[in-house]
Amino acid sequence: MSNTIDIFKKHQAQTFPYPSCLQIKSSKGTYITDINNKKYLDFVAGVSACTLGHSNPIINNAILNQINKYTHVMVYGEYIQSPQYELAHLLSKQLPNNLSTTYFTNSGTEAIEGAIKLAKRSNKRPEVLSCINSYHGSTQGSLSIMGNENQKTNFRPLIPECNQIHFNDINTINKITSKTSAVVLEIIQAATGFIETDIHFLKEVRKKCDETGAILIFDEIQTCYGRIGSLFASTYYNIYPDILCIAKGMGAGMPIGAFISSWDLMNNFTSSPSLGHITTFGGHPVSCAASLACLKYLIGSDLMDSIKTKEELFRRKLKHSLIKEVRGKGLMLAIELKNESLARELVEKSLDKGLILFYFLFTKTAIRISPPLTISEDEIKKGCEIIISLLDKVNHKA
Repeated sequence: MSNTIDIFKKHQAQTFPYPSCLQIKSSKGTYITDINNKKYLDFVAGVSACTLGHSNPIINNAILNQINKYTHVMVYGEYIQSPQYELAHLLSKQLPNNLSTTYFTNSGTEAIEGAIKLAKRSNKRPEVLSCINSYHGSTQGSLSIMGNENQKTNFRPLIPECNQIHFNDINTINKITSKTSAVVLEIIQAATGFIETDIHFLKEVRKKCDETGAILIFDEIQTCYGRIGSLFASTYYNIYPDILCIAKGMGAGMPIGAFISSWDLMNNFTSSPSLGHITTFGGHPVSCAASLACLKYLIGSDLMDSIKTKEELFRRKLKHSLIKEVRGKGLMLAIELKNESLARELVEKSLDKGLILFYFLFTKTAIRISPPLTISEDEIKKGCEIIISLLDKVNHKA
């Protein structure tokens, strides 16, 4: 094999039969450039990960500054490292008192794994409830609570006593009982096309967990660090969990995740047994430095205040007879189209036109829009014009 694509397909593990094989040369701001110097407007941001855009100097400087001091020095939690404790301290200032202590991980699925362990360690109950059509990651514990059997069936047996309720259906929350260790809930369901929560449902789940002693875990892996216009969706709805899981956008392009709880609850990991949850690279100082810089910028700027205006602009510009609806909140939006083939064609043809769109895992008729929060209004208009022009061509052919 001599060419790059052949090597990529043969020697790098594949997750999809038909990857786009876009060969990356560089990225900056809201654009990615391929090896032929073609620029692509990025409406995906690495699946909600590149919060402040690509190669942001604020993030790059934080990374370089930390690299010049030290990188990995010891397993997580043994040494005092300023990027870790400063980030944990600043996070505590943005959250209520029962979310004061942070455990850093490498990713979102690890955050979910740690949160489930913490819940079971605290109340010693067997059952974990999640929602149908939920997605929480691909490791064994996260997969066990995933709400899509098609993604799970060939990996069974999984963790026992993982059951489901229906998202936004108050009639199913009676399944939360005294045997329930934890309820894991996305405030906005991501994999099925950015389905927003019903505030009454959220309140009733919180109430039921309080009544039964179940631990409420919010999966904010995709909503965190400003994506809907507030740092966390919990903040927007003013309903808080017992354990908050975050990742993706908190790293501004660097790998990091976290689960956050009270000091009392988190302290369960220190005894019976000690080292109850351990990681070597979790909370890597370089990733924490990037996350801290991102968080400081969002808190100190008016960027989050612009998210609602940008969402409204997307909604105004994405009007077409082939678009059934635009779902979601802030800069996590889903374009629902009339059929699967149209969605697939739109993603493929948009790439040809220099616009990056992406699919969802559990729905084939919707297209993801989750650009960097720093996207300009002119860039939004430009990308939407490409989408509408492609849909016009489909209408014309029909």
